[in-house]
Amino acid sequence: MSTVAPGPQPRVAFGLDTFGDTTVDRDGRPVHHAQVLRDVVEQAVLADQVGVDAIGIGEHHRPDFAVSAPDVVLAGIATRTERITLGSAVTVLSSDDPIRVFQRFATIDALSNGRAEVVLGRGSFTESFPLFGFDLSQYEQLFSEKLDLFAALLPEGPVTWSGELRPPLVDQHVYPKTENGLSAWIAVGGSPESVVRAARYRMPLMLAIIGGPAGRFAPFADLYREANAQLAGTDAPRLPIAVHSPGFVAETDAKAAELSARHWIVNRNQIGRERGWGDATEADFHREVRSGAMYVGSPETVAQKIATTVRTLGLDRFDLKYASGPNPHEDLMTCIDLYGRKVIPRVRELLAEAGYTPGVPQTVSRL
Repeated sequence: MSTVAPGPQPRVAFGLDTFGDTTVDRDGRPVHHAQVLRDVVEQAVLADQVGVDAIGIGEHHRPDFAVSAPDVVLAGIATRTERITLGSAVTVLSSDDPIRVFQRFATIDALSNGRAEVVLGRGSFTESFPLFGFDLSQYEQLFSEKLDLFAALLPEGPVTWSGELRPPLVDQHVYPKTENGLSAWIAVGGSPESVVRAARYRMPLMLAIIGGPAGRFAPFADLYREANAQLAGTDAPRLPIAVHSPGFVAETDAKAAELSARHWIVNRNQIGRERGWGDATEADFHREVRSGAMYVGSPETVAQKIATTVRTLGLDRFDLKYASGPNPHEDLMTCIDLYGRKVIPRVRELLAEAGYTPGVPQTVSRL
């Protein structure tokens, strides 16, 4: 089964992701969900203006995140931006309808003149299952069948498909059609089976690395490349690999830590208490910044760490999740501005100096 997927990129792409984390104002007061949604649109507009390649909007159904309908937010962003790619981060396909997902993103693609992409995943939260009437005991089957149907939609011809969880389709057309195809990624948290599945469907791979050193994901990147070569043949077009990781950029390392540490701890501990984890401390934050998956610091510090990750994993794209917790909108705007104007150009310089070719991992001294 094949999909429409981007071909080899001439250079590494750099994106930003947000879940629309509920923010606070300068006085620490919670900002209403409605204002957070308006702020997310403004953040995407700024990202477009400062040269960021892609913006990803996540989906959640809980009070600490404002975005439950990322496609609607992306449609609004489409009408106010000119060049930035518009995607989800992620679309929780297990509790959605694949046909409606395709229709919504095909609509965004039309509104944006071909700039839409969808990132499909199971998500790390389960609130959408009872909310939309799905049985968590069918967690794996729901994603597997719905992904299979979604993949069948991507060629945009008549679809004949059958599964166990919904009635079959026979020579069914789905509208609107896109002008040049819809790009679809699969997001993976580190399961070898999920990596191979992405290769089997010929979909680009988005690795969600939210803790620990990025280098431990090198075997998954290698597995994806090997699986593609075995399943599609060595002559098939190479599919891109991307990484999504959290971070925050400010003028200095100290300022970045000052502005982000307490918000990261609030976010981490709220989720951790729901899942039975022990509370995180400021020392945990600094450990993740120093040797884990947090890209926090000055433009130079963040650029050096991103470049190392790109080279180590052989990436085609890196997406920074620029909010983790209730960071004020003004600080997020500064982060976006620095990422676009200083971090991205500096990473490109570092990769050029190293002679990096997208898709070809390099041995580096540290990660």
